[in-house]
Amino acid sequence: MTISSRFAVAVHILSLLELNKEGRNTSEYIAGSVSTNPVVIRRITGMLNKAGLTRTSPGVAGAALGRTPAQITLLDIYRAVQADMQDELFAMHENPNPDCPVGKNIQSTLETQFNRAQLAMERELAGVTLADIVADLARCE
Repeated sequence: MTISSRFAVAVHILSLLELNKEGRNTSEYIAGSVSTNPVVIRRITGMLNKAGLTRTSPGVAGAALGRTPAQITLLDIYRAVQADMQDELFAMHENPNPDCPVGKNIQSTLETQFNRAQLAMERELAGVTLADIVADLARCE
């Protein structure tokens, strides 16, 4: 069980938009960097756009950041693209055996621990900005 790759792709897209802010960032160009189909890029960019993290203009190819990199946290990005799974980093298995001492109690026992783990992850993501990621990428070059 892992977080969807949409999160990593979204960070990739936003980093590229910042590093190539003077260029034309079409879905085809971004897809070449990510090594995926432009349709995937358009879908994820749509999620980012809805969250205000990118901006696009109808009829004009290309995207740009909707906020400065310092104003975008990894938590913002995570929430933008994982909205359908936001409350469920760890999914519970359904229908454990209620006649089993583990089966009848496992969900309530794990729920607290899973919630604590999710909150810890969200705190970590909230402490890292896109500016931090872009700076690290620049150091790698």
